[in-house]
Amino acid sequence: MRFEKLNENKIRVTLTNQDLKKKNIDFHSFMANPIESQDLFLDMLDIAEKEIGFITKNYQIKIEALQVSNGDFILIITRSVPETKKYLEKKRLHIKRKNNNLKNTDALYCFECFDDFCEFCSFLNKNFVKIFNIAKNISLYEYKNKFYLSFSNINLYYNDLKKIFSYITEFATYISNSDLVKRKLAENGTLIMKNNAIKTAIQHFG
Repeated sequence: MRFEKLNENKIRVTLTNQDLKKKNIDFHSFMANPIESQDLFLDMLDIAEKEIGFITKNYQIKIEALQVSNGDFILIITRSVPETKKYLEKKRLHIKRKNNNLKNTDALYCFECFDDFCEFCSFLNKNFVKIFNIAKNISLYEYKNKFYLSFSNINLYYNDLKKIFSYITEFATYISNSDLVKRKLAENGTLIMKNNAIKTAIQHFG
């Protein structure tokens, strides 16, 4: 995490995917699960107080989160004087996410080999994790001896979303610049499975 004081009552925090991993928070669960995210925000406020003297006790807090092109997050944290005494007892968070595009509903993961992809699908099947309607399209590509699982139009309110994107990090690597890589896959990669690659793999290899 990197902290920068913008003015007396506002700071900017740069949060990377590595920071999320250290807190055992998956990228997509971070976007879809604000309750879990609040624990991370409270930790950040404590660090901000120690490192740059940004005290939030007895203040009302507003946090704006924006994903940038390299996959990192920019968090703008603003404090204001509370209107009532209820803010003297605990911190209250108002989290606002700026979703200016559809990048938050797309994801791309890289498997080192086809067996890793099959093991991931088998793991989901054995643990009875539902994969229906998680995304409009889930396709598998092969490119330079690696296999890429592409999710398009992810349903961020899907019940098992947190489980799936938590499990997948054990088998594959999240690709932050997914738009560029997806273009390369479309131009030079080989489409192995389309529409619902996970379901297809479970039916044939699960």
